[in-house]
Amino acid sequence: MNYAWFIPVAVCISFFLTAALRKYAISRRLMDVPNARSSHVVATPRGGGVAIVVAFIVSLMFLYAAGLITPSAFFASAGAGLSIALIGFMDDHGHIAARWRLLGHFAAAVWLLGWMGGLPPIALFGVYVDMGWAGHVLAAFYLVWLLNLYNFMDGIDGIASVEAMCACLGACLLYWLAGLDSLIWGPLLLAASVAGFLYWNFPPAKIFMGDAGSGFLGMVLGGLSLQAAWVSAPMLWAWLILLGVFIVDATFTLFRRLFRGEKVYEAHRSHAYQFASRRFGKHLPVTIAVGMINLFWLLPIAVCVTRFGLDGALGVILAYVPLIVLAIKFRAGNQEDSAV
Repeated sequence: MNYAWFIPVAVCISFFLTAALRKYAISRRLMDVPNARSSHVVATPRGGGVAIVVAFIVSLMFLYAAGLITPSAFFASAGAGLSIALIGFMDDHGHIAARWRLLGHFAAAVWLLGWMGGLPPIALFGVYVDMGWAGHVLAAFYLVWLLNLYNFMDGIDGIASVEAMCACLGACLLYWLAGLDSLIWGPLLLAASVAGFLYWNFPPAKIFMGDAGSGFLGMVLGGLSLQAAWVSAPMLWAWLILLGVFIVDATFTLFRRLFRGEKVYEAHRSHAYQFASRRFGKHLPVTIAVGMINLFWLLPIAVCVTRFGLDGALGVILAYVPLIVLAIKFRAGNQEDSAV
Protein backbone atom coordinates (compact mmCIF):
# COMPACT_ATOMS: atom_id res chain seq x y z
CA MET A 1 0.00 0.00 0.00
CA ASN A 2 1.23 3.49 -0.87
CA TYR A 3 1.46 5.72 2.20
CA ALA A 4 3.00 8.74 0.43
CA TRP A 5 -0.28 10.62 0.88
CA PHE A 6 0.65 11.23 4.51
CA ILE A 7 3.61 13.44 3.54
CA PRO A 8 1.41 16.42 2.55
CA VAL A 9 -0.75 15.70 5.60
CA ALA A 10 2.28 16.22 7.86
CA VAL A 11 3.15 19.42 5.99
CA CYS A 12 -0.40 20.74 6.41
CA ILE A 13 -0.59 19.89 10.11
CA SER A 14 2.62 21.81 10.71
CA PHE A 15 1.65 24.71 8.44
CA PHE A 16 -1.80 25.40 9.89
CA LEU A 17 -0.80 24.73 13.48
CA THR A 18 2.09 27.20 13.15
CA ALA A 19 -0.37 29.79 11.89
CA ALA A 20 -2.61 29.14 14.90
CA LEU A 21 0.34 29.29 17.30
CA ARG A 22 1.40 32.61 15.80
CA LYS A 23 -2.05 34.10 16.43
CA TYR A 24 -2.01 32.68 19.97
CA ALA A 25 1.45 34.08 20.70
CA ILE A 26 0.47 37.53 19.43
CA SER A 27 -2.76 37.55 21.45
CA ARG A 28 -0.90 36.51 24.63
CA ARG A 29 2.08 38.76 23.87
CA LEU A 30 4.47 35.82 23.86
CA MET A 31 7.04 37.76 21.91
CA ASP A 32 10.80 37.49 21.55
CA VAL A 33 11.79 41.11 22.17
CA PRO A 34 15.20 42.09 20.75
CA ASN A 35 18.00 42.74 23.23
CA ALA A 36 21.79 43.05 23.16
CA ARG A 37 22.12 39.29 22.67
CA SER A 38 19.56 38.97 19.88
CA SER A 39 20.19 38.54 16.16
CA HIS A 40 16.82 40.05 15.21
CA VAL A 41 15.59 43.64 15.43
CA VAL A 42 11.78 43.24 15.46
CA ALA A 43 9.70 41.71 18.25
CA THR A 44 8.58 38.31 16.91
CA PRO A 45 6.18 35.64 18.23
CA ARG A 46 7.89 32.54 19.60
CA GLY A 47 7.00 28.92 20.26
CA GLY A 48 6.14 27.87 16.70
CA GLY A 49 8.28 24.76 17.01
CA VAL A 50 5.42 23.10 18.87
CA ALA A 51 3.83 22.62 15.45
CA ILE A 52 6.83 20.52 14.38
CA VAL A 53 6.49 18.42 17.52
CA VAL A 54 2.78 17.77 17.02
CA ALA A 55 3.09 17.05 13.29
CA PHE A 56 5.93 14.58 13.80
CA ILE A 57 4.36 12.81 16.77
CA VAL A 58 1.17 12.35 14.73
CA SER A 59 3.39 11.05 11.91
CA LEU A 60 5.04 8.58 14.27
CA MET A 61 1.64 7.35 15.41
CA PHE A 62 0.64 6.85 11.77
CA LEU A 63 3.88 4.98 11.01
CA TYR A 64 3.42 2.77 14.07
CA ALA A 65 -0.20 1.98 13.20
CA ALA A 66 0.80 1.16 9.62
CA GLY A 67 3.61 -1.11 10.78
CA LEU A 68 6.27 1.04 9.11
CA ILE A 69 8.40 1.47 12.24
CA THR A 70 9.18 -0.87 15.11
CA PRO A 71 7.71 -0.39 18.59
CA SER A 72 11.19 0.36 19.96
CA ALA A 73 11.76 3.14 17.41
CA PHE A 74 8.31 4.59 18.13
CA PHE A 75 8.61 4.66 21.91
CA ALA A 76 12.23 5.85 21.77
CA SER A 77 11.57 8.87 19.56
CA ALA A 78 8.11 9.73 20.86
CA GLY A 79 9.02 9.44 24.54
CA ALA A 80 12.35 11.26 24.40
CA GLY A 81 11.13 13.86 21.92
CA LEU A 82 8.01 14.75 23.88
CA SER A 83 10.00 14.99 27.12
CA ILE A 84 12.46 17.43 25.56
CA ALA A 85 9.66 19.42 23.94
CA LEU A 86 7.85 19.72 27.29
CA ILE A 87 11.00 20.94 29.04
CA GLY A 88 11.58 23.45 26.25
CA PHE A 89 7.94 24.59 26.29
CA MET A 90 8.08 25.21 30.03
CA ASP A 91 11.35 27.09 29.65
CA ASP A 92 9.90 29.17 26.79
CA HIS A 93 7.00 30.23 29.03
CA GLY A 94 8.96 30.77 32.22
CA HIS A 95 12.34 29.61 33.38
CA ILE A 96 13.81 26.29 34.44
CA ALA A 97 17.19 26.26 36.19
CA ALA A 98 19.98 24.98 33.95
CA ARG A 99 20.75 22.01 36.23
CA TRP A 100 17.16 20.76 36.10
CA ARG A 101 16.99 21.19 32.33
CA LEU A 102 20.20 19.20 32.00
CA LEU A 103 18.89 16.47 34.27
CA GLY A 104 15.77 16.22 32.12
CA HIS A 105 17.89 16.09 28.98
CA PHE A 106 19.93 13.16 30.27
CA ALA A 107 16.79 11.35 31.45
CA ALA A 108 15.33 11.66 27.94
CA ALA A 109 18.61 10.45 26.42
CA VAL A 110 18.66 7.41 28.69
CA TRP A 111 15.05 6.64 27.76
CA LEU A 112 15.87 6.77 24.04
CA LEU A 113 19.01 4.66 24.43
CA GLY A 114 17.15 2.13 26.55
CA TRP A 115 14.62 1.51 23.78
CA MET A 116 17.20 1.53 20.99
CA GLY A 117 19.80 -0.61 22.72
CA GLY A 118 22.43 2.05 23.32
CA LEU A 119 25.36 2.76 21.03
CA PRO A 120 25.94 0.10 18.35
CA PRO A 121 29.43 -1.08 17.37
CA ILE A 122 31.29 1.69 15.54
CA ALA A 123 33.16 1.15 12.26
CA LEU A 124 36.56 2.78 12.81
CA PHE A 125 39.22 2.49 10.09
CA GLY A 126 37.88 -0.86 8.95
CA VAL A 127 37.48 -2.30 12.46
CA TYR A 128 34.19 -2.66 14.34
CA VAL A 129 34.58 -1.41 17.90
CA ASP A 130 32.04 -2.31 20.58
CA MET A 131 32.55 0.16 23.43
CA GLY A 132 30.09 -1.51 25.81
CA TRP A 133 28.84 0.64 28.68
CA ALA A 134 31.37 3.35 27.87
CA GLY A 135 29.74 3.63 24.48
CA HIS A 136 26.29 3.99 26.02
CA VAL A 137 27.54 6.82 28.25
CA LEU A 138 29.17 8.46 25.25
CA ALA A 139 25.92 8.13 23.32
CA ALA A 140 24.01 9.87 26.14
CA PHE A 141 26.41 12.81 26.04
CA TYR A 142 26.14 12.83 22.24
CA LEU A 143 22.35 13.14 22.40
CA VAL A 144 22.40 15.82 25.09
CA TRP A 145 25.03 17.84 23.23
CA LEU A 146 23.13 17.52 19.95
CA LEU A 147 19.87 18.79 21.42
CA ASN A 148 21.64 21.69 23.17
CA LEU A 149 23.73 22.69 20.18
CA TYR A 150 20.57 22.68 18.08
CA ASN A 151 19.13 25.14 20.56
CA PHE A 152 22.29 27.28 20.37
CA MET A 153 22.25 27.26 16.56
CA ASP A 154 18.60 28.30 16.29
CA GLY A 155 19.53 31.98 16.33
CA ILE A 156 18.65 33.41 12.92
CA ASP A 157 15.65 33.06 10.64
CA GLY A 158 15.22 29.66 9.01
CA ILE A 159 18.64 28.21 9.81
CA ALA A 160 17.52 25.40 12.14
CA SER A 161 14.68 24.41 9.81
CA VAL A 162 16.91 24.36 6.73
CA GLU A 163 19.56 22.31 8.54
CA ALA A 164 16.98 19.75 9.69
CA MET A 165 15.43 19.40 6.24
CA CYS A 166 18.80 19.09 4.51
CA ALA A 167 19.99 16.44 6.98
CA CYS A 168 16.75 14.46 6.83
CA LEU A 169 16.35 14.52 3.05
CA GLY A 170 20.05 13.76 2.65
CA ALA A 171 19.63 10.75 4.93
CA CYS A 172 16.62 9.61 2.88
CA LEU A 173 18.79 9.66 -0.24
CA LEU A 174 21.53 7.67 1.52
CA TYR A 175 19.00 5.09 2.74
CA TRP A 176 17.53 4.74 -0.76
CA LEU A 177 20.95 4.29 -2.36
CA ALA A 178 21.86 1.68 0.27
CA GLY A 179 18.58 -0.21 -0.12
CA LEU A 180 17.47 0.64 3.44
CA ASP A 181 13.96 1.64 2.43
CA SER A 182 12.49 0.78 5.83
CA LEU A 183 14.45 3.64 7.43
CA ILE A 184 13.27 6.35 5.05
CA TRP A 185 9.91 7.15 6.64
CA GLY A 186 11.23 8.67 9.88
CA PRO A 187 13.47 11.39 8.41
CA LEU A 188 11.10 11.94 5.48
CA LEU A 189 8.15 12.78 7.71
CA LEU A 190 10.35 14.84 10.04
CA ALA A 191 11.39 16.90 6.99
CA ALA A 192 7.72 17.26 6.05
CA SER A 193 6.87 18.39 9.58
CA VAL A 194 9.61 21.02 9.44
CA ALA A 195 8.59 22.16 5.94
CA GLY A 196 5.19 23.40 7.09
CA PHE A 197 6.84 25.45 9.83
CA LEU A 198 9.59 26.78 7.54
CA TYR A 199 7.04 28.73 5.51
CA TRP A 200 6.50 30.93 8.58
CA ASN A 201 10.12 30.86 9.76
CA PHE A 202 11.89 31.60 6.46
CA PRO A 203 13.63 34.99 6.43
CA PRO A 204 12.16 37.35 7.44
CA ALA A 205 10.63 35.07 10.11
CA LYS A 206 7.04 35.59 11.17
CA ILE A 207 7.49 33.28 14.17
CA PHE A 208 10.42 31.66 15.96
CA MET A 209 10.88 27.99 16.76
CA GLY A 210 11.61 28.29 20.48
CA ASP A 211 13.34 25.79 22.76
CA ALA A 212 10.50 23.27 22.49
CA GLY A 213 11.08 22.87 18.77
CA SER A 214 14.86 23.17 18.59
CA GLY A 215 15.54 20.77 21.45
CA PHE A 216 13.03 18.31 20.03
CA LEU A 217 14.75 18.39 16.65
CA GLY A 218 18.18 17.83 18.18
CA MET A 219 17.02 14.81 20.17
CA VAL A 220 15.04 13.23 17.33
CA LEU A 221 17.84 13.74 14.81
CA GLY A 222 20.23 12.08 17.25
CA GLY A 223 17.82 9.19 17.66
CA LEU A 224 17.49 8.77 13.90
CA SER A 225 21.28 8.64 13.56
CA LEU A 226 21.57 5.88 16.18
CA GLN A 227 18.66 3.95 14.67
CA ALA A 228 20.43 3.97 11.30
CA ALA A 229 23.75 2.99 12.88
CA TRP A 230 22.20 -0.21 14.25
CA VAL A 231 21.29 -1.19 10.68
CA SER A 232 24.46 0.04 8.95
CA ALA A 233 27.49 1.25 10.91
CA PRO A 234 28.68 3.79 8.29
CA MET A 235 25.34 5.59 8.59
CA LEU A 236 26.35 7.06 11.97
CA TRP A 237 29.34 8.73 10.32
CA ALA A 238 27.07 9.88 7.50
CA TRP A 239 24.71 11.59 9.95
CA LEU A 240 27.65 13.28 11.69
CA ILE A 241 28.71 14.59 8.29
CA LEU A 242 25.21 15.77 7.35
CA LEU A 243 24.93 17.69 10.65
CA GLY A 244 28.45 19.06 10.29
CA VAL A 245 27.58 22.77 9.95
CA PHE A 246 25.83 22.84 13.33
CA ILE A 247 28.24 20.47 15.09
CA VAL A 248 31.37 22.38 14.04
CA ASP A 249 30.06 25.89 14.68
CA ALA A 250 28.55 25.07 18.08
CA THR A 251 31.45 22.92 19.31
CA PHE A 252 34.18 25.28 18.07
CA THR A 253 32.40 28.22 19.70
CA LEU A 254 31.90 26.34 22.96
CA PHE A 255 35.58 25.45 23.33
CA ARG A 256 36.80 28.95 22.50
CA ARG A 257 34.48 30.41 25.13
CA LEU A 258 35.53 27.75 27.65
CA PHE A 259 39.20 28.52 27.12
CA ARG A 260 38.45 32.20 27.69
CA GLY A 261 36.77 31.37 30.99
CA GLU A 262 33.31 32.57 30.00
CA LYS A 263 30.06 31.18 31.39
CA VAL A 264 29.05 29.00 28.47
CA TYR A 265 25.44 28.68 29.61
CA GLU A 266 24.83 32.41 29.22
CA ALA A 267 23.26 33.77 26.03
CA HIS A 268 25.66 35.22 23.46
CA ARG A 269 26.02 36.13 19.79
CA SER A 270 29.44 34.65 19.06
CA HIS A 271 28.64 31.72 16.77
CA ALA A 272 30.08 31.93 13.28
CA TYR A 273 26.61 32.11 11.72
CA GLN A 274 25.74 35.07 13.96
CA PHE A 275 28.90 36.97 13.01
CA ALA A 276 28.17 36.14 9.37
CA SER A 277 24.59 37.43 9.56
CA ARG A 278 25.84 40.72 11.01
CA ARG A 279 28.55 40.99 8.37
CA PHE A 280 26.03 40.53 5.55
CA GLY A 281 23.41 42.63 7.29
CA LYS A 282 20.65 40.03 6.92
CA HIS A 283 19.83 36.40 7.73
CA LEU A 284 18.85 35.11 4.28
CA PRO A 285 22.35 34.77 2.74
CA VAL A 286 23.59 32.78 5.75
CA THR A 287 20.58 30.46 5.82
CA ILE A 288 20.89 29.82 2.07
CA ALA A 289 24.65 29.25 2.45
CA VAL A 290 23.99 26.58 5.08
CA GLY A 291 21.68 24.79 2.66
CA MET A 292 24.26 25.01 -0.15
CA ILE A 293 27.05 23.65 2.07
CA ASN A 294 24.83 20.73 3.01
CA LEU A 295 23.83 20.00 -0.58
CA PHE A 296 27.09 20.49 -2.45
CA TRP A 297 29.74 19.60 0.14
CA LEU A 298 28.48 17.46 3.01
CA LEU A 299 25.98 15.26 1.15
CA PRO A 300 28.49 14.10 -1.52
CA ILE A 301 30.98 13.14 1.20
CA ALA A 302 28.26 11.22 3.06
CA VAL A 303 27.47 9.38 -0.18
CA CYS A 304 31.15 8.46 -0.53
CA VAL A 305 31.12 7.03 3.00
CA THR A 306 27.98 4.94 2.58
CA ARG A 307 28.36 3.88 -1.07
CA PHE A 308 31.99 4.10 -2.19
CA GLY A 309 33.95 2.80 0.78
CA LEU A 310 35.39 6.03 2.16
CA ASP A 311 36.21 5.43 5.84
CA GLY A 312 33.67 7.19 8.04
CA ALA A 313 36.21 8.85 10.34
CA LEU A 314 38.18 10.12 7.35
CA GLY A 315 34.95 11.35 5.81
CA VAL A 316 34.17 13.36 8.95
CA ILE A 317 37.65 14.88 8.93
CA LEU A 318 37.37 15.75 5.24
CA ALA A 319 33.93 17.30 5.81
CA TYR A 320 34.85 19.23 8.95
CA VAL A 321 38.20 20.81 8.00
CA PRO A 322 36.69 23.44 5.63
CA LEU A 323 33.92 24.05 8.17
CA ILE A 324 36.52 24.77 10.84
CA VAL A 325 38.24 27.16 8.44
CA LEU A 326 34.90 28.94 7.94
CA ALA A 327 34.36 29.03 11.70
CA ILE A 328 37.72 30.73 12.16
CA LYS A 329 37.08 33.11 9.24
CA PHE A 330 33.77 34.19 10.74
CA ARG A 331 35.27 34.48 14.26
CA ALA A 332 33.30 31.72 15.96
CA GLY A 333 33.73 32.03 19.71
CA ASN A 334 35.33 35.49 19.58
CA GLN A 335 34.12 38.24 21.82
CA GLU A 336 31.72 40.39 19.88
CA ASP A 337 33.76 43.57 20.37
CA SER A 338 37.11 41.93 19.56
CA ALA A 339 39.09 42.88 16.50
CA VAL A 340 38.25 41.18 13.23
